[in-house]
Amino acid sequence: MGIPRSWISMWMAFATAAGSVEKPGLPLCRKLCYAVGGIPYQMTGNALGFFLQIFLLDVVQLEPFHASLILFLGRAWDAVTDPAVGFLVSKSPRRKYGKLIPWIACSTPFGVLCYCMLWSTLADGAPASLKFLWYLFTYNFFQFCMTCYHVPYSSLTMFLGGTQRDRDSATAYRMGLEVFSTLLGSGIQGQMVGASHGRLTHGCSLGNGTLPNSSTPSLAGWLEGTRRAYVSASLVLGSIYCLSCLVLVFGVREQPGPLSPLGKAGLPFTRCLRTIVGHKPYAQLLCGFLFASLAFQVMQGIFAFFCTHAAGLAGKFQHLVLVMLVTASLSIPFWQWFLGRFGKKTAVTVGLALIIPALVAITQVSHNFPAFVLLMVVAGCSMAVLYLLPWSMLPDAVDDFMLRNPSCLNLEALFYSFYVFFNKFAGGLAVGISTLGLHFAGYRAGDCTYNPSVTLALKLLMAPVPITLLLIAITLFCLHPINEERRKQMRMELEATGRQARCGSSEHHQG
Repeated sequence: MGIPRSWISMWMAFATAAGSVEKPGLPLCRKLCYAVGGIPYQMTGNALGFFLQIFLLDVVQLEPFHASLILFLGRAWDAVTDPAVGFLVSKSPRRKYGKLIPWIACSTPFGVLCYCMLWSTLADGAPASLKFLWYLFTYNFFQFCMTCYHVPYSSLTMFLGGTQRDRDSATAYRMGLEVFSTLLGSGIQGQMVGASHGRLTHGCSLGNGTLPNSSTPSLAGWLEGTRRAYVSASLVLGSIYCLSCLVLVFGVREQPGPLSPLGKAGLPFTRCLRTIVGHKPYAQLLCGFLFASLAFQVMQGIFAFFCTHAAGLAGKFQHLVLVMLVTASLSIPFWQWFLGRFGKKTAVTVGLALIIPALVAITQVSHNFPAFVLLMVVAGCSMAVLYLLPWSMLPDAVDDFMLRNPSCLNLEALFYSFYVFFNKFAGGLAVGISTLGLHFAGYRAGDCTYNPSVTLALKLLMAPVPITLLLIAITLFCLHPINEERRKQMRMELEATGRQARCGSSEHHQG
């Protein structure tokens, strides 16, 4: 079966908008290999975001407080490791295979192992304290391995070579594949485990309102099948993780630039931190990204519960997730064209505002799968903006910093590590907010019916909370000082700096 012509036309338009068919610059092969390297982070992150919470509560059968503590402490651990790894990467010397690639290659085997361990379960008779410590350790160590992978990978944007336009093009390819990887991760995991959760809800409808404990044959059989499904899904995603890393390592070579020499940072950590955080465009971008990411991750973390327990769509939420992610993946080319035509600030404002009416409607509709499909299409269009625009705006903030502080070199890894940290910190806050909200509303694992306070908590977490956070993020992005005029000015300054560096190099060789 051939590829549909509409898809070919869409992605040809994407290539044109991203600048890949313009004058020779960054090779298309290098852009694609770089983009493939982003698959593991988003693939595993979205599988965890959509399914880890319901896995810990309904499959492992931890108390909501213990589950929220694991998730929040894991993200708090990330709060320490992201800046620390960023600083270590900035202090790393450039070796035969580069400065960033060795970090990526060495962290991958441990990351894959921990990811598979995270979805395995202990014996039913294991004490709750042992279960808590097991999942806390595996989750924290996986997050550390992923930090050692993703911080140098995201910093690699600044060392691909080419012009500012080439870099924007590579970022668009990366985000296109990262959105596809969310589809891949959530789709594979959702299709493999979603039916099992649907059977649990069906068992509720046949029972007296509460499931029996795990020693009952019917529930024990459900648990065993669901656990096998989670382990199988982790093995599939772990294989894709390894393959993506191999494509990145063998397909990309680091290229130093005039203001990015790929050397060791000379400043101590505290001074680096003060210098970076004190840069106003970067600080505003960080805050806007934090609130936007927090809004989407609150919605993401509660979505499976909302569909199962409030919207009457148990066993169908995995299909809605697929609709949303497919839409996000296909709308990346449109938003790349839109930001080129109207500017990045306009694109991020319009795109984030798009989901607000959809969230309001979601809380008002129940037992209506076609209506939810339509709303997921709108949500997917908005999600594409969250993936593309903040990461497309970050290199501009780094360029602005380097042009204003030419003596502060080799800090790119720290810029990207704090960006990754804020995204993960938002995830930690999101799961903490959602699971604690369920805890205080009276949610109990195994209950088939819920009191009105649980339903109300789900609706509040699905619409009012994310909408408030999105409005704050939109305001911060509107106030971001780097507009299209400033970008043009920076591009000219960088080109002049590059010509100066090349002239100086040629004179040195002639001398």
